Amino acid sequence: MTITFFGHFGSLNSGNESTLVAVISQLRARSPHDQFRCVCTNPDVVISRDRIEAVPISTREARIWNREVRLDRRLRMAITGVSEEMGQYVRAFKTLKGTRTMVIPGTGLLTDAYGLSGWGPYNLFKWSLAAKLRGARLLYLSVGVGPIYSALGRRLVKSALAMADYRSYRDDSSKSYLESIGFSKDEDRIYPDLVFSLPDDLLPDEGPSTRRPVVGLGLMLYAWKYSVENPTNETFAGYLDALVEFARWLFANDYDIRLLLGDGDDALVIDEFKDLLQARIKSFDEGRIFATPITTYQDVLDQFAMTDIVVATRFHNVLFALLLDKPVIAISFHHKCSSLMEQMGLSDYCHDINQIEADRLIDQFEDLVTNREAVKRQMRTRVHESQKALGEQYDLLFEAHE
Repeated sequence: MTITFFGHFGSLNSGNESTLVAVISQLRARSPHDQFRCVCTNPDVVISRDRIEAVPISTREARIWNREVRLDRRLRMAITGVSEEMGQYVRAFKTLKGTRTMVIPGTGLLTDAYGLSGWGPYNLFKWSLAAKLRGARLLYLSVGVGPIYSALGRRLVKSALAMADYRSYRDDSSKSYLESIGFSKDEDRIYPDLVFSLPDDLLPDEGPSTRRPVVGLGLMLYAWKYSVENPTNETFAGYLDALVEFARWLFANDYDIRLLLGDGDDALVIDEFKDLLQARIKSFDEGRIFATPITTYQDVLDQFAMTDIVVATRFHNVLFALLLDKPVIAISFHHKCSSLMEQMGLSDYCHDINQIEADRLIDQFEDLVTNREAVKRQMRTRVHESQKALGEQYDLLFEAHE
């Protein structure tokens, strides 16, 4: 029998890729005789890396959702494209032949901040419907939710979730968000993010020691509408300015910096950050700041292994720090970041990107250094609890179906 996954996979987003690797590893251990298939954004990458069958989410470019296309043109495309789109429903139904279970594993799919098509709510609804028509179990595992701005996006998300046989969310804030838009099921559960279930043998060993302590600084290209409904350029400018001042303080206090990426696009912000840093520091020693290109999520983990303390923006960069026992400050751009730090008992080390201040960040960092051993003990306890909880979820859903 076949287990099919759906999501935005095959990209340079280390959080999404590590999520898929984690769930495949866990299910291979529990269902060794099952076949796996992935419906995703870039199937060639998944085929090569994970050695499973993979197909694209769609084989047509549906631009009717693109607001940059004039409305009258979108209406004409909608009319002429009805038959093509019906063909996509047939394709989804045929693709899922033999699927016993369809899994939407983690990540932040339940949002329309990046549009309705692609891996957005429309195709999520389409494939969920196809799975139910095939008689498959439909499972949403530890998914993140929001923001959802449009009325159509809310309808599609609620309709897709309503078809599920099982739903769990990675934090209370995701479940509360759904309740705020009119979707509430008492039986739905909260389980940690699936990346906590990455097998230990996929985590890197500690990197080599260096003369100076190394601070991992996780930068991120601003998330715009995924962060707030009305984003402004000032938020991103203030974010970079504060981190440049923080970096100046780190250099002055004998720390080196390793710049951490979480997505291929983050290389752009790293270049901008380094330009600003060079403009602020007259005698800028580039030998004290490290930035390594990434091609896989494993590359990202390897970079974390070579740090002592982490200040990160991307959600999964914060989570990687937790997994690798690195004391961490989170710069929260989305409710999922502050929720994660609350789950870990580390809310004192969470910093809102919309109110970022270099002086406060430095104060948090100094407090973290002072209390690092107590913080690490707290982190280990909460990470172990998260891993145990996810093991229970996998056992609940899959062990009885071998």
